[in-house]
Amino acid sequence: MEIRADGLGIPQLLEAVLKLLPLDTYVESPAAVMELVPSDKERGLQTPVWTEYESILRRAGCVRALAKIERFEFYERAKKAFAVVATGETALYGNLILRKGVLALNPLL
Repeated sequence: MEIRADGLGIPQLLEAVLKLLPLDTYVESPAAVMELVPSDKERGLQTPVWTEYESILRRAGCVRALAKIERFEFYERAKKAFAVVATGETALYGNLILRKGVLALNPLL
């Protein structure tokens, strides 16, 4: 399933998604980004959007760090995703994979 969210950046959308969907608490890290390729590491490329993601995740109760996944493994994981959300995010290495957790029953219903 592909969802279009043109014009939105991932940080803005991530905050909204985390209000509705809990992340998996039974995995080492429920959020992952693509690791820098060697040439980008060598030239010291910075990824400030990752710091922003981690801040948003912490505020939502996720205390685990972002997993960094090798480029082609990231692509394979993305192919298996239930949904892909296309945004207007332009940050380098801004792609993010989330692993959804279990939805708790609302005791007030």
